Amino acid sequence: MELRPSAHTDTFARDHLPPAEQWPAFHLDLPGPSYPDRLNCGAELLDRSVERFGADRVAVRAATGEVWTYGELRAHVDRVAHTLTGPLGVVPGNRVLLRGATSPWLAACWLAVMKAGAVAVTVLAAHRARELATICELARIRHALCDVRCADDLVKAGVPGLRTTYYGGDGPEDLLRLAATAPASYEAVETSADDVALIAFTSGTTGRPKGCMHFHRDVLAIADTFSAQVLRPRPEDVFAGSPPLGFTFGLGGLVVFPLRAGASALLSDWGGPERLLADIARHRISVLFTAPTAYRAMLGRLDGAAPDGGAYDISSLRRCVSAGEHLPTGTWHAWHRATGLRIINGIGSTELLHIFISAADDAIRPGATGVPVPGFEARVVDFTDAASGLRPVPDGRPGLLAVRGPTGCRYLADERQREYVQDGWNLTGDAFIRDPDGYFRYMARADDMIISAGYNIAGPEVEEALLRHPHVVEAAVTGRPDERRGTVVVAHVVLRPGVAHTEETMAALREFITAELAPYKCPREFVFLDALPRTATGKLQRYLLRDGTTRHGKWGTNGALE
Repeated sequence: MELRPSAHTDTFARDHLPPAEQWPAFHLDLPGPSYPDRLNCGAELLDRSVERFGADRVAVRAATGEVWTYGELRAHVDRVAHTLTGPLGVVPGNRVLLRGATSPWLAACWLAVMKAGAVAVTVLAAHRARELATICELARIRHALCDVRCADDLVKAGVPGLRTTYYGGDGPEDLLRLAATAPASYEAVETSADDVALIAFTSGTTGRPKGCMHFHRDVLAIADTFSAQVLRPRPEDVFAGSPPLGFTFGLGGLVVFPLRAGASALLSDWGGPERLLADIARHRISVLFTAPTAYRAMLGRLDGAAPDGGAYDISSLRRCVSAGEHLPTGTWHAWHRATGLRIINGIGSTELLHIFISAADDAIRPGATGVPVPGFEARVVDFTDAASGLRPVPDGRPGLLAVRGPTGCRYLADERQREYVQDGWNLTGDAFIRDPDGYFRYMARADDMIISAGYNIAGPEVEEALLRHPHVVEAAVTGRPDERRGTVVVAHVVLRPGVAHTEETMAALREFITAELAPYKCPREFVFLDALPRTATGKLQRYLLRDGTTRHGKWGTNGALE
């Protein structure tokens, strides 16, 4: 497709888009509003929302109890935008690294970068120096806005030529001090709808991260598809959740969606299940975004006492969204029994920016991910014939998920673009089954499908069975090469406190699984761990389990084997 003229002075992002023939086919006939040629998503999310909903509505809340209205948020954003384009010297198209704990100020910095016509590269507070150096190298980053509490690893990264401005400190060059004297009104740069707004880096579950470039129109498209058509938020809603803003699941769920709907959001770091439950009660959260592991963790606390001695009050909740990893059917039913709420399951990817298959309310079918979000289409194609036209497989047969819609994969100068996009479809790397009635059911990551003695075994199915055992807290199933069977099933298990890591426990789990599943799906080997290796966004790092380094030791909170 032909791109509209860019407003970027620094043309690095557009210059490093993949060749047009490697792009997916885009569907731009969205069910929501159409987008003009000149479009700035920061102005749309903030300025237009002030016009539609008023400046006095609450926009963001902090864990400290601080509250900003839409008018106050816009004033903060515009002062930061003036500071960026004035004393800091940022020009349209410059990449600006954003690093900090989830907070109203991090969101304000992101919106300011959007309005200034720059390109946001939001990273995680948990990223370490080596990871930060890699991201800065790939995206050629020369400007950074960093929470003073997260300075150490960015300093250690030693990025050549990086100009870092800190916020939240007390020095004379602190961003908030510089911005305090700037004008409270900023006219957003008239970026093209096709200008790159952000580069989101994949979370590293498979090694070297990939930079995913998304346009200003893409940011609005996720709000006008999944949020508007499936989630259906209301202006009175209060959003909250555990994903950080460096994770596109969090950026959409905690910034883009509430602002587009005129709602508000609690912007606070994940502090564990007890704090999230307390925040729901304190701030009257109505829309919750988090991962299946967090829902399971909260279930274990609901029967306990809240900090004030009473029961946790979650009566304000009306929407619960799960993504980031597979939602076990047992977790869905347990949450529904405990709360009366139906979790909205969904699958998305950094490459497509947010959720593209989901279902809500009466359309939910526990165990199924859902149907394509309006504006998207999906099919299941042959594993063995992916390079030959992506031939669809019959309903009921496993295959590779292929998706296309208003968003799609555009890697930053990465040869893996050819693998992810084929024949105009985004190949997400997930194995799915499509039911005859059009519902899509998750099987496993395609590279996690285990073929043992000729049988196809989906790891998540075995994991769900293990999670039904009362001794099991977490489980991850992988395959190990075997000379006789090709591959055998290995279960990595976290047991409840007090349960011994013994042969007797293994035998009990093996007996339980063979009563739940066909015998060929039963793990041949069990590995007991204190915790599973996860990225800072909570995604399971199966590739670290597959390499066998988990046979001894335990995984630390930063994902490193101790």
